[in-house]
Amino acid sequence: MFYEAKDALASNVLLQTFGEEVILSGDGEESTVYRVLQEFRLGEQIYTVLNSPKLSKLEEYVIFRVVRNDHGEVSLETIDDDDEWEAVAEVYDEMTFMI
Repeated sequence: MFYEAKDALASNVLLQTFGEEVILSGDGEESTVYRVLQEFRLGEQIYTVLNSPKLSKLEEYVIFRVVRNDHGEVSLETIDDDDEWEAVAEVYDEMTFMI
């Protein structure tokens, strides 16, 4: 998988569904509010880049796939493939730091 920032198409599925913030919680963990930094499509897949107050201090972010189930409900999916995550992160970095 190789993409460049020019391949990313704007998307707003998450914004339309949840607004500018998303509340996530893991197994037995407290909920965390994340701000949507960016949402874009690469090929057939939509990705979102999220940031929380804790991550902001570290200048970090998290990336998820945005998926719809058979009923049209939107959810976020963890990216387990390191190569896919790196490719998406590189596109986001390129988009963010474009001159």
